[in-house]
Amino acid sequence: MTVGTSSAPGGPRAARPPAPRSAGPAELGIDPDQLPDGLVVADEHGRVICFNAAAARITAVPAEHALGRRLDAALPLEDLEGRRWWQLTDPYGGLAIRVGQPERNLLLPGGREVLVSARYVRTRPTGPVHRVVVSLRDTEARRRTERNHAELIAIVAHELRSPLTSVKGFTATLLAKWERFTDEQKQLMLETVDADADRVTRLIAELLDISRIDSGRLELRRQPVDIGAAVGRHIQAYVAAGQPADRFLLRIQHPLPDLWADPDKVDQVLSNLLENAVRHGEGTVTIDITPSASPRERESGEHAATSVTVSDEGPGIPEESMNRVFTRFWRGSKRGGTGLGLYIVKGIVEAHGGTITVGRAPGGGAELRFTLPVAAPAYLG
Repeated sequence: MTVGTSSAPGGPRAARPPAPRSAGPAELGIDPDQLPDGLVVADEHGRVICFNAAAARITAVPAEHALGRRLDAALPLEDLEGRRWWQLTDPYGGLAIRVGQPERNLLLPGGREVLVSARYVRTRPTGPVHRVVVSLRDTEARRRTERNHAELIAIVAHELRSPLTSVKGFTATLLAKWERFTDEQKQLMLETVDADADRVTRLIAELLDISRIDSGRLELRRQPVDIGAAVGRHIQAYVAAGQPADRFLLRIQHPLPDLWADPDKVDQVLSNLLENAVRHGEGTVTIDITPSASPRERESGEHAATSVTVSDEGPGIPEESMNRVFTRFWRGSKRGGTGLGLYIVKGIVEAHGGTITVGRAPGGGAELRFTLPVAAPAYLG
Protein backbone atom coordinates (compact mmCIF):
# COMPACT_ATOMS: atom_id res chain seq x y z
CA MET A 1 0.00 0.00 0.00
CA THR A 2 1.35 3.42 -0.93
CA VAL A 3 1.73 5.84 1.93
CA GLY A 4 -0.26 9.04 1.53
CA THR A 5 -2.93 7.68 -0.89
CA SER A 6 -6.47 6.46 -0.46
CA SER A 7 -8.43 3.71 -2.21
CA ALA A 8 -11.66 5.68 -2.08
CA PRO A 9 -13.87 5.57 -5.18
CA GLY A 10 -12.54 7.73 -7.98
CA GLY A 11 -8.96 6.58 -7.70
CA PRO A 12 -6.01 7.39 -5.48
CA ARG A 13 -6.16 10.70 -3.64
CA ALA A 14 -3.30 12.53 -1.99
CA ALA A 15 -3.52 12.93 1.76
CA ARG A 16 -4.47 16.39 2.95
CA PRO A 17 -1.60 18.48 4.30
CA PRO A 18 -1.84 19.47 7.95
CA ALA A 19 -3.91 22.58 8.60
CA PRO A 20 -1.75 25.71 8.86
CA ARG A 21 -1.33 27.22 12.30
CA SER A 22 -0.34 30.65 13.48
CA ALA A 23 3.32 31.04 14.32
CA GLY A 24 4.14 32.09 17.86
CA PRO A 25 6.19 35.17 18.75
CA ALA A 26 9.31 33.10 19.25
CA GLU A 27 8.97 31.53 15.79
CA LEU A 28 8.43 34.95 14.21
CA GLY A 29 11.35 36.42 16.07
CA ILE A 30 9.23 39.21 17.59
CA ASP A 31 10.31 40.87 20.79
CA PRO A 32 7.30 42.10 22.83
CA ASP A 33 9.08 45.44 23.12
CA GLN A 34 8.73 45.81 19.33
CA LEU A 35 4.93 45.80 19.52
CA PRO A 36 3.26 49.21 19.03
CA ASP A 37 0.63 48.56 21.73
CA GLY A 38 1.11 47.81 25.39
CA LEU A 39 1.24 44.08 26.21
CA VAL A 40 0.83 42.70 29.73
CA VAL A 41 0.70 38.95 30.36
CA ALA A 42 -0.08 37.29 33.68
CA ASP A 43 0.45 33.59 34.45
CA GLU A 44 -2.01 31.10 35.96
CA HIS A 45 -1.34 32.53 39.43
CA GLY A 46 -2.07 36.12 38.37
CA ARG A 47 1.58 37.19 38.43
CA VAL A 48 2.86 39.47 35.64
CA ILE A 49 5.37 37.66 33.42
CA CYS A 50 5.45 40.14 30.52
CA PHE A 51 5.31 43.95 30.62
CA ASN A 52 6.57 45.36 27.34
CA ALA A 53 8.09 48.77 26.61
CA ALA A 54 4.83 50.23 25.27
CA ALA A 55 3.01 49.18 28.46
CA ALA A 56 5.71 50.87 30.53
CA ARG A 57 5.38 54.05 28.44
CA ILE A 58 1.58 54.15 28.63
CA THR A 59 1.34 53.42 32.36
CA ALA A 60 4.55 55.22 33.42
CA VAL A 61 5.43 52.07 35.40
CA PRO A 62 8.92 50.60 34.78
CA ALA A 63 8.80 46.97 33.65
CA GLU A 64 11.02 45.84 36.53
CA HIS A 65 8.48 47.23 38.99
CA ALA A 66 5.63 45.32 37.35
CA LEU A 67 7.18 41.91 36.67
CA GLY A 68 6.40 39.36 39.36
CA ARG A 69 3.65 41.43 40.97
CA ARG A 70 -0.02 40.54 40.99
CA LEU A 71 -1.84 41.79 37.90
CA ASP A 72 -4.26 43.96 39.85
CA ALA A 73 -1.35 45.62 41.72
CA ALA A 74 0.89 46.10 38.67
CA LEU A 75 -1.99 47.42 36.58
CA PRO A 76 -4.54 49.04 38.94
CA LEU A 77 -7.35 49.93 36.58
CA GLU A 78 -10.71 51.54 37.36
CA ASP A 79 -13.75 52.04 35.20
CA LEU A 80 -15.19 55.50 34.54
CA GLU A 81 -17.39 55.16 37.63
CA GLY A 82 -14.42 54.55 39.93
CA ARG A 83 -14.88 50.78 40.39
CA ARG A 84 -11.84 48.50 40.41
CA TRP A 85 -11.84 46.73 37.08
CA TRP A 86 -10.10 43.48 38.10
CA GLN A 87 -12.58 42.92 40.92
CA LEU A 88 -15.47 43.49 38.50
CA THR A 89 -14.20 41.18 35.79
CA ASP A 90 -12.54 38.53 38.01
CA PRO A 91 -10.65 36.74 35.19
CA TYR A 92 -9.46 33.81 37.35
CA GLY A 93 -12.61 33.14 39.36
CA GLY A 94 -15.34 34.31 37.00
CA LEU A 95 -17.43 32.39 34.49
CA ALA A 96 -15.51 29.47 32.99
CA ILE A 97 -16.95 30.16 29.54
CA ARG A 98 -15.67 33.73 29.38
CA VAL A 99 -12.82 34.22 26.91
CA GLY A 100 -11.93 37.85 27.55
CA GLN A 101 -13.05 41.45 27.80
CA PRO A 102 -13.81 43.76 24.84
CA GLU A 103 -11.93 47.02 24.45
CA ARG A 104 -13.13 49.82 26.68
CA ASN A 105 -11.98 53.07 28.26
CA LEU A 106 -10.47 52.62 31.72
CA LEU A 107 -8.55 54.85 34.09
CA LEU A 108 -4.97 54.54 35.31
CA PRO A 109 -3.94 56.03 38.66
CA GLY A 110 -4.07 59.77 38.29
CA GLY A 111 -7.11 59.65 36.02
CA ARG A 112 -5.38 59.07 32.69
CA GLU A 113 -7.60 57.23 30.20
CA VAL A 114 -6.37 54.14 28.39
CA LEU A 115 -8.02 51.65 26.02
CA VAL A 116 -7.88 48.13 27.49
CA SER A 117 -8.88 44.73 26.16
CA ALA A 118 -8.13 41.31 27.65
CA ARG A 119 -7.96 37.72 26.48
CA TYR A 120 -8.27 34.71 28.80
CA VAL A 121 -6.17 31.77 27.61
CA ARG A 122 -7.30 28.34 28.84
CA THR A 123 -5.58 25.00 28.25
CA ARG A 124 -8.99 23.48 27.53
CA PRO A 125 -12.52 24.85 27.09
CA THR A 126 -14.05 25.92 30.42
CA GLY A 127 -10.79 24.97 32.11
CA PRO A 128 -8.85 27.19 34.50
CA VAL A 129 -7.24 30.34 33.11
CA HIS A 130 -3.65 29.68 32.07
CA ARG A 131 -2.75 33.19 30.91
CA VAL A 132 -4.39 36.62 30.96
CA VAL A 133 -3.22 38.71 28.01
CA VAL A 134 -3.96 42.42 28.27
CA SER A 135 -3.62 44.96 25.45
CA LEU A 136 -3.18 48.67 26.25
CA ARG A 137 -3.56 51.57 23.88
CA ASP A 138 -3.04 55.25 24.58
CA THR A 139 -6.12 57.37 23.92
CA GLU A 140 -4.18 60.59 23.31
CA ALA A 141 -3.96 60.11 19.53
CA ARG A 142 -7.69 59.42 19.34
CA ARG A 143 -8.46 62.39 21.55
CA ARG A 144 -6.28 64.60 19.36
CA THR A 145 -8.19 63.43 16.29
CA GLU A 146 -11.51 64.07 18.02
CA ARG A 147 -10.36 67.56 19.03
CA ASN A 148 -9.27 68.28 15.46
CA HIS A 149 -12.64 67.13 14.13
CA ALA A 150 -14.48 69.25 16.68
CA GLU A 151 -12.32 72.28 15.88
CA LEU A 152 -12.81 71.73 12.15
CA ILE A 153 -16.60 71.60 12.59
CA ALA A 154 -16.55 74.77 14.70
CA ILE A 155 -14.41 76.67 12.19
CA VAL A 156 -16.47 75.48 9.21
CA ALA A 157 -19.70 76.46 10.96
CA HIS A 158 -18.27 79.91 11.71
CA GLU A 159 -16.93 80.40 8.17
CA LEU A 160 -20.20 79.29 6.59
CA ARG A 161 -22.43 81.39 8.83
CA SER A 162 -21.15 84.78 7.64
CA PRO A 163 -21.50 84.34 3.84
CA LEU A 164 -24.75 82.40 4.12
CA THR A 165 -26.22 85.10 6.36
CA SER A 166 -25.19 87.69 3.80
CA VAL A 167 -26.62 85.69 0.89
CA LYS A 168 -29.89 85.12 2.73
CA GLY A 169 -30.16 88.77 3.75
CA PHE A 170 -29.53 90.23 0.32
CA THR A 171 -31.73 87.76 -1.56
CA ALA A 172 -34.60 88.23 0.90
CA THR A 173 -34.27 92.01 0.60
CA LEU A 174 -34.19 91.90 -3.19
CA LEU A 175 -37.21 89.61 -3.38
CA ALA A 176 -39.24 91.75 -0.98
CA LYS A 177 -38.27 95.20 -2.28
CA TRP A 178 -37.03 94.69 -5.83
CA GLU A 179 -38.78 97.74 -7.26
CA ARG A 180 -37.37 100.09 -4.63
CA PHE A 181 -33.72 99.65 -5.61
CA THR A 182 -31.85 101.24 -8.47
CA ASP A 183 -30.00 99.09 -10.99
CA GLU A 184 -26.68 100.09 -9.39
CA GLN A 185 -27.90 98.97 -5.95
CA LYS A 186 -29.19 95.69 -7.34
CA GLN A 187 -25.90 95.04 -9.08
CA LEU A 188 -23.90 95.77 -5.91
CA MET A 189 -26.03 93.38 -3.85
CA LEU A 190 -25.86 90.65 -6.49
CA GLU A 191 -22.09 91.03 -6.73
CA THR A 192 -21.88 90.61 -2.95
CA VAL A 193 -24.06 87.48 -3.14
CA ASP A 194 -21.85 86.14 -5.94
CA ALA A 195 -18.66 86.75 -3.92
CA ASP A 196 -20.14 85.10 -0.82
CA ALA A 197 -21.24 82.10 -2.90
CA ASP A 198 -17.66 81.80 -4.20
CA ARG A 199 -16.42 81.86 -0.60
CA VAL A 200 -18.73 78.99 0.35
CA THR A 201 -17.64 77.06 -2.74
CA ARG A 202 -13.96 77.50 -1.82
CA LEU A 203 -14.61 76.30 1.72
CA ILE A 204 -16.39 73.18 0.49
CA ALA A 205 -13.52 72.52 -1.93
CA GLU A 206 -11.04 72.81 0.97
CA LEU A 207 -13.02 70.32 3.03
CA LEU A 208 -13.10 67.85 0.15
CA ASP A 209 -9.35 68.26 -0.35
CA ILE A 210 -8.69 67.61 3.35
CA SER A 211 -10.86 64.50 3.23
CA ARG A 212 -8.95 63.16 0.22
CA ILE A 213 -5.55 64.02 1.67
CA ASP A 214 -6.30 62.42 5.06
CA SER A 215 -7.66 59.26 3.43
CA GLY A 216 -4.86 59.03 0.82
CA ARG A 217 -7.37 59.38 -2.04
CA LEU A 218 -6.07 62.60 -3.60
CA GLU A 219 -6.08 61.89 -7.34
CA LEU A 220 -3.50 63.46 -9.63
CA ARG A 221 -3.96 63.92 -13.37
CA ARG A 222 -0.41 64.51 -14.54
CA GLN A 223 0.19 66.61 -17.64
CA PRO A 224 3.07 68.73 -18.90
CA VAL A 225 3.11 71.91 -16.78
CA ASP A 226 4.83 75.19 -17.69
CA ILE A 227 5.42 76.36 -14.15
CA GLY A 228 6.75 79.76 -15.24
CA ALA A 229 3.63 80.50 -17.28
CA ALA A 230 1.45 79.34 -14.37
CA VAL A 231 3.13 81.78 -11.98
CA GLY A 232 2.83 84.52 -14.61
CA ARG A 233 -0.94 84.04 -14.84
CA HIS A 234 -1.31 84.45 -11.08
CA ILE A 235 0.78 87.63 -11.11
CA GLN A 236 -1.33 89.07 -13.95
CA ALA A 237 -4.50 88.32 -11.98
CA TYR A 238 -3.18 90.24 -8.96
CA VAL A 239 -2.15 93.19 -11.12
CA ALA A 240 -5.59 93.21 -12.77
CA ALA A 241 -7.13 93.26 -9.27
CA GLY A 242 -5.19 96.41 -8.36
CA GLN A 243 -1.83 95.24 -7.04
CA PRO A 244 1.13 97.27 -8.44
CA ALA A 245 3.05 95.32 -11.07
CA ASP A 246 6.39 96.21 -9.48
CA ARG A 247 5.42 94.39 -6.31
CA PHE A 248 6.17 91.06 -8.02
CA LEU A 249 9.56 89.80 -9.17
CA LEU A 250 9.61 86.56 -11.18
CA ARG A 251 13.00 84.95 -11.78
CA ILE A 252 13.35 81.76 -13.83
CA GLN A 253 16.60 79.86 -14.17
CA HIS A 254 16.70 78.08 -17.52
CA PRO A 255 16.77 75.38 -18.67
CA LEU A 256 14.08 73.80 -16.50
CA PRO A 257 13.41 70.05 -16.66
CA ASP A 258 10.09 68.97 -18.18
CA LEU A 259 7.58 68.89 -15.35
CA TRP A 260 4.68 66.45 -15.29
CA ALA A 261 2.15 67.34 -12.62
CA ASP A 262 -1.53 67.99 -12.06
CA PRO A 263 -1.94 71.56 -13.41
CA ASP A 264 -5.03 72.30 -11.31
CA LYS A 265 -3.30 71.17 -8.13
CA VAL A 266 -0.15 73.14 -8.97
CA ASP A 267 -2.33 76.22 -9.52
CA GLN A 268 -3.88 75.62 -6.10
CA VAL A 269 -0.43 75.48 -4.48
CA LEU A 270 0.72 78.66 -6.24
CA SER A 271 -2.53 80.46 -5.39
CA ASN A 272 -2.15 79.71 -1.67
CA LEU A 273 1.52 80.65 -1.46
CA LEU A 274 1.13 83.90 -3.41
CA GLU A 275 -2.00 84.86 -1.48
CA ASN A 276 -0.14 84.37 1.81
CA ALA A 277 2.77 86.49 0.58
CA VAL A 278 0.50 89.29 -0.70
CA ARG A 279 -1.88 89.31 2.27
CA HIS A 280 0.49 88.69 5.18
CA GLY A 281 3.82 89.88 3.75
CA GLU A 282 5.14 93.26 2.77
CA GLY A 283 7.33 94.76 0.05
CA THR A 284 8.33 92.82 -3.05
CA VAL A 285 7.05 89.29 -3.52
CA THR A 286 9.82 87.32 -5.21
CA ILE A 287 9.17 84.03 -7.02
CA ASP A 288 12.27 82.02 -7.97
CA ILE A 289 11.89 78.98 -10.25
CA THR A 290 15.00 76.84 -10.50
CA PRO A 291 16.00 73.35 -11.60
CA SER A 292 16.76 71.15 -8.63
CA ALA A 293 17.90 67.66 -7.75
CA SER A 294 15.14 65.40 -6.51
CA PRO A 295 15.55 64.02 -2.96
CA ARG A 296 16.66 60.64 -4.34
CA GLU A 297 19.23 62.10 -6.73
CA ARG A 298 20.84 64.89 -4.72
CA GLU A 299 24.13 63.05 -4.46
CA SER A 300 24.44 62.76 -8.26
CA GLY A 301 23.50 66.41 -8.74
CA GLU A 302 21.15 65.65 -11.62
CA HIS A 303 18.33 68.14 -12.18
CA ALA A 304 15.29 65.89 -12.01
CA ALA A 305 13.03 68.31 -10.15
CA THR A 306 11.81 71.90 -10.18
CA SER A 307 11.84 74.17 -7.14
CA VAL A 308 9.62 77.21 -6.63
CA THR A 309 10.46 79.67 -3.86
CA VAL A 310 8.02 82.40 -2.80
CA SER A 311 9.42 85.06 -0.47
CA ASP A 312 8.42 88.49 0.78
CA GLU A 313 9.90 91.34 2.80
CA GLY A 314 7.42 91.35 5.69
CA PRO A 315 7.97 90.47 9.35
CA GLY A 316 8.28 86.76 8.52
CA ILE A 317 7.17 83.78 10.55
CA PRO A 318 8.32 83.55 14.18
CA GLU A 319 10.88 80.83 14.78
CA GLU A 320 8.68 79.09 17.33
CA SER A 321 5.83 78.85 14.80
CA MET A 322 7.74 77.42 11.85
CA ASN A 323 7.09 73.81 12.85
CA ARG A 324 3.32 74.49 12.87
CA VAL A 325 2.95 76.33 9.55
CA PHE A 326 1.72 73.26 7.65
CA THR A 327 -0.62 72.00 10.36
CA ARG A 328 -4.37 72.45 10.36
CA PHE A 329 -5.81 75.76 11.54
CA TRP A 330 -2.49 77.63 11.65
CA ARG A 331 -3.20 81.26 10.81
CA GLY A 332 -0.16 83.12 12.11
CA SER A 333 -0.55 86.43 13.90
CA LYS A 334 -3.32 87.71 11.61
CA ARG A 335 -6.77 86.21 11.93
CA GLY A 336 -8.96 85.40 8.97
CA GLY A 337 -9.45 82.39 6.77
CA THR A 338 -9.78 78.80 7.87
CA GLY A 339 -6.08 78.12 8.44
CA LEU A 340 -6.34 75.09 6.14
CA GLY A 341 -4.57 76.43 3.03
CA LEU A 342 -0.98 75.50 3.84
CA TYR A 343 -2.08 72.12 5.23
CA ILE A 344 -3.67 71.40 1.84
CA VAL A 345 -0.60 72.74 0.01
CA LYS A 346 1.64 70.31 1.89
CA GLY A 347 -0.72 67.42 1.10
CA ILE A 348 -0.74 68.26 -2.62
CA VAL A 349 3.04 68.64 -2.83
CA GLU A 350 3.66 65.37 -1.00
CA ALA A 351 1.09 63.58 -3.17
CA HIS A 352 3.32 64.55 -6.13
CA GLY A 353 6.30 63.03 -4.31
CA GLY A 354 7.70 66.47 -3.55
CA THR A 355 8.73 68.40 -0.46
CA ILE A 356 7.89 71.81 0.99
CA THR A 357 9.80 73.84 3.56
CA VAL A 358 9.49 77.17 5.35
CA GLY A 359 12.23 79.55 6.37
CA ARG A 360 13.31 83.17 6.54
CA ALA A 361 13.88 85.10 3.31
CA PRO A 362 17.04 87.16 2.71
CA GLY A 363 14.90 90.30 3.09
CA GLY A 364 13.64 89.14 6.48
CA GLY A 365 10.19 87.94 5.42
CA ALA A 366 8.75 84.47 5.02
CA GLU A 367 10.16 82.06 2.46
CA LEU A 368 8.25 78.98 1.35
CA ARG A 369 9.84 76.60 -1.11
CA PHE A 370 8.38 73.52 -2.72
CA THR A 371 10.11 71.02 -4.97
CA LEU A 372 8.31 68.76 -7.44
CA PRO A 373 10.05 65.81 -9.10
CA VAL A 374 9.77 65.43 -12.89
CA ALA A 375 7.73 62.22 -12.43
CA ALA A 376 6.78 61.57 -16.05
CA PRO A 377 3.98 59.02 -16.42
CA ALA A 378 5.22 55.42 -16.56
CA TYR A 379 3.61 54.77 -19.94
CA LEU A 380 5.98 57.33 -21.50
CA GLY A 381 9.05 55.63 -20.08
